[in-house]
Amino acid sequence: MKIEEIRYLLNAKISSLPKCRDCEYNFAFASDLMSDVLRIRPDEVILITGLCNVQTIRTAEMSDINCVVLGRGKQPNDEMKKLAQDNNITLMYCDYSVYKICSILGKEGIKPLY
Repeated sequence: MKIEEIRYLLNAKISSLPKCRDCEYNFAFASDLMSDVLRIRPDEVILITGLCNVQTIRTAEMSDINCVVLGRGKQPNDEMKKLAQDNNITLMYCDYSVYKICSILGKEGIKPLY
């Protein structure tokens, strides 16, 4: 699934869109515990979280995750947006709960990482 399709399905706004607009995503991982995120293998994975702070982007960067979706109506601040852009991470946000985001993407073929 491509970024634009994810954005459309989630009715999300994109605050950082790097060069990789045509990347394909096949897996998702949802967590507010960044220590859990550091333990995953990130091939083609979307990080879904309600944790809206700069540590989310730093964790994605360290884990080589290049797509982060913020749920629960959380909106990234300017520091998060800049850090995501500087690290080539797509950052989007929507009003849906983390559970609903996972449900929508799962119904459309995104597989859970575990």
